[in-house]
Amino acid sequence: MNTVEIVIENTHERRQVTQGISLAQLAQDYYLELGRLPLRFPVLGALVNNEVEDLHYCVFRPKVVRFFDVNHPQGLRMYQTSLIFLLYKAVRDQYPQGHLRVRHSIQGGFYCTIDLPEPEDRIAVARTVRDRMIELQHQDLPFESKTMLLDDAKLLVRESGNSETLKLMETLSQLYVAMDYLDGAVQKMSSKLVPSTGCLTSWDFRTYADEGFLLHLPDPQHFEKLPILPDTPKLFSIFSEHKRWADLLHVPTIADLNRAVRQNHENQLIHVSEALHEKKYAEIADLIHQRGGQVRMVLLAGPSSSGKTTSCRRLSVQLSVLGFDVQQLSLDDFFVSRDRTPKLPNGEYDFESIDALDIPLLNDCLMRLFHGERVEVPTFDFVKGVPSFDGKTMQMDANSLLVVEGIHALNPKLTALIPDELKFKVYVSALTQIAIDDLNSIHSSENRMLRRIVRDNNFRGWDAYHTLHHWAEVRRGEEKNIFPFQEKADVMFNSALLYELGVLKTFAEPQLKKVPQNCEEYAEAQHLLNFLDLIDPISTKAIPPTSIMREFLGGSSFNY
Repeated sequence: MNTVEIVIENTHERRQVTQGISLAQLAQDYYLELGRLPLRFPVLGALVNNEVEDLHYCVFRPKVVRFFDVNHPQGLRMYQTSLIFLLYKAVRDQYPQGHLRVRHSIQGGFYCTIDLPEPEDRIAVARTVRDRMIELQHQDLPFESKTMLLDDAKLLVRESGNSETLKLMETLSQLYVAMDYLDGAVQKMSSKLVPSTGCLTSWDFRTYADEGFLLHLPDPQHFEKLPILPDTPKLFSIFSEHKRWADLLHVPTIADLNRAVRQNHENQLIHVSEALHEKKYAEIADLIHQRGGQVRMVLLAGPSSSGKTTSCRRLSVQLSVLGFDVQQLSLDDFFVSRDRTPKLPNGEYDFESIDALDIPLLNDCLMRLFHGERVEVPTFDFVKGVPSFDGKTMQMDANSLLVVEGIHALNPKLTALIPDELKFKVYVSALTQIAIDDLNSIHSSENRMLRRIVRDNNFRGWDAYHTLHHWAEVRRGEEKNIFPFQEKADVMFNSALLYELGVLKTFAEPQLKKVPQNCEEYAEAQHLLNFLDLIDPISTKAIPPTSIMREFLGGSSFNY
């Protein structure tokens, strides 16, 4: 019997195994050996030479294998994608004429709608679909994947009535595609799937908002129970608004975006998208103006690569139009010196922590500014890792408005000495407006990750590996320090642009292709490359110098 050598990274072992053995059998063998894999939950898939594979994958050549569960980013993605497919199957079984749309992600799950030929009670629909999902889960049905000719896949999708998926497949250029199956249902999902429906043990499905439903997802850190969902009406409203924009501009999906590009409509799409942004900045400035001069400070926050700095500049322009003397302050200049910077458990600096900022110094500067004093403000030297005072001063009068920008701006701890009535709070984030198709949405964090990859390469000298390596740390900081305060904002601004994925593709693809296969970040790079492969490139020529995109691409008329 032929054997092949594999390396199990979870246990740092080399082993000779039967050629053609499946990952499922390998995982089972290791669990039988007194649970030797150091995983908290059942194995969902594996990195094989740092490429994501499902457990049906068979090993014929020497490989390095790292099994993962739902606590791994790739395992969580597998779980979420499989759960959406389970929901699709349940809707298809119970409402054959119904049409499921996964609209967008929200904190703790996915917001969905189900279009039915006749109006029905939503609570009854949710109960019916949920009961069917439970039945399918208990049957422990296998998820399967089959690679086939693109033309054969199109025929299957056409027969199943998935028109948005068919539109996307019409724009593809490859010969073969992988299609996913569950008990007769067929769909092209955006990632590999878990072994079977029996793996999907933690979830809920219920009504949500006025018209839709929520597919409630587990927190991988506390997988056994579902997290309590925060009330985020402002965030949900912004998602809904920008979905309407996408529908109005006829680009709700990637297929529609590609169609616009191929019909030479990309310039119009850029112009309209930028005009919508400018309109929103003007509306925010009007809201501040309506506070009758009571506001002395605008606090502008948002997660990484949301476009905070450009938003600060463009909002300042609109406020100047209304007669304000606008002055700007960046929280990045109030970092403490490196010897005072908090550290993560691994010993690296925790720049995402609010304690990385000199809060007493900031509040002292603010209080003195609001009392009309001339104040010397620091400029942080990122090379030396220390603040410097080089004679830069600020002074405010009765007509002055201070715009403060930074990831912690909405945290009340930051400006605790300043009365709330003097503050106007703005939250900025890139909430992706278009979807891959009706079932496969684009997570906003992926949009921001692509922005950051491009910016880091253009302005920080970081390659894509470096950005991907630190991304999990950035996301943890956002969950802890930014997202809990987003609903405290007076207004939210969505900085995503309908055309931007086509632009980012041109710059991000070459960087992602350089990520070496001998690192775990290769798996995420391949996921992003597969996603970008669906999108037609868009030229930067028509992008104005004031666009948020210029913060990442270069060529901005603003100073950063």
